[in-house]
Amino acid sequence: MKIQEFIDHTLLKPQATEGQIRKVCAEARKYGFASVCVNAYYTSFVRKALEGSDVKTCVVVGFPLGATTKEVKAFETKQAIENGAEEIDMVINVGALKDEKYDVVKEDIKAVVEAAKGKALVKVIIETCLLNDQEKVKVCQIAKEAEADFVKTSTGFLTGGATIEDVKLMRETVGPNMGVKASGGVRTREDADRVIQAGANRIGASASIIITEGMKDAKAGLEGGN
Repeated sequence: MKIQEFIDHTLLKPQATEGQIRKVCAEARKYGFASVCVNAYYTSFVRKALEGSDVKTCVVVGFPLGATTKEVKAFETKQAIENGAEEIDMVINVGALKDEKYDVVKEDIKAVVEAAKGKALVKVIIETCLLNDQEKVKVCQIAKEAEADFVKTSTGFLTGGATIEDVKLMRETVGPNMGVKASGGVRTREDADRVIQAGANRIGASASIIITEGMKDAKAGLEGGN
């Protein structure tokens, strides 16, 4: 599998323009990335721009805070799929997890999984920078029980992104058959190789071309390490 096939080419900034999204889609087609990941407003635009390619349309739900209700997340999911989404990246209810309301967390994830069933993959963003290791393990177990397809480290909007330690922990928790997505801070080919070695089988990145072409990024440096 080529490195670009691991990558969700991502543009989630609130100021992203149609021209910038078009450019990201063109890059994804050129390099053969796994998906283009965007906010819901651009779902139809991206699906059309990627038509005829193998690149999937990925849309975020409950993003970036995860603090909407399960009904809202389910509606977002259904609408995104109607507009062309093939993959959904949802944010958990972090506060409910902190309160140990595990049934709430599971129902939240399950609502999205059921809304997407048979139509789109579901990746569950657990926002690792806000959690201790016990919470990371618990939410990964819950996501697996809820039959999500992936667990994902981060939104990239808060204080930290993917770390090697977190990717390893997530992979150990969910086992070999569930997806693990490393997102946030993966900016070079070396970063990408390290998270893949740690257990990731998908990467969320905006530095996708730098990663694919093996170029150096002066701002690079994945958090954590062996």
